[in-house]
Amino acid sequence: MKTNSELRALARSQLKGSWLIAVGLTLIYCIIIGASNIIPGIGPLFIGGPLTFGFLGYFLKKARGEQVEIENLFDGFKLFGSTFLLYLLQCIFIALWSCLLIIPGIVKCLSYSMSFFILKDNPEIGAMEAINQSRKMMVGHKGKLFLLCLSFSGWIFLTCLSFGIGLLWLYPYMSLSIANFYEGLKQNQSNISNQAENQVG
Repeated sequence: MKTNSELRALARSQLKGSWLIAVGLTLIYCIIIGASNIIPGIGPLFIGGPLTFGFLGYFLKKARGEQVEIENLFDGFKLFGSTFLLYLLQCIFIALWSCLLIIPGIVKCLSYSMSFFILKDNPEIGAMEAINQSRKMMVGHKGKLFLLCLSFSGWIFLTCLSFGIGLLWLYPYMSLSIANFYEGLKQNQSNISNQAENQVG
């Protein structure tokens, strides 16, 4: 698998020439999420899943060099039931684990982090199955993802100085880096499976 610095460099190269579109997509995402707060709690809960699915799905397609459109942000509404339930379950599970201590909550957040990517690749599976597959995929890799997220600390600091405006650049950069992380995990699993089949053969 690529190192975290390589994942970030790859994301920057993939965003080259398309930062404006990525920032625009993020702005639309933030505006819709913000507007949904008209109904506190309930609004973001209902649209959070479909929008997160579309947002991360956009950057997954970007990571794969596929054609992407702003309209991809709304792809999750075609799978509203699954995306809504996935978001709801993640919120419940992470909240419950966080009630114990903050660290278990962070660990579970990392464990479930690939769920929306998995659902994007396998829209026929249910929300719980996406979570279970993410948990299995992240075994032995949670620390690497944590360090990847931690490596954006400088950007997060700049975002605070810019009164949050920097999020429009940070979200695409982080999301694409994590999408590339997911692609690396998939490739790693595929290589392990192929090696196992060859040994059996």
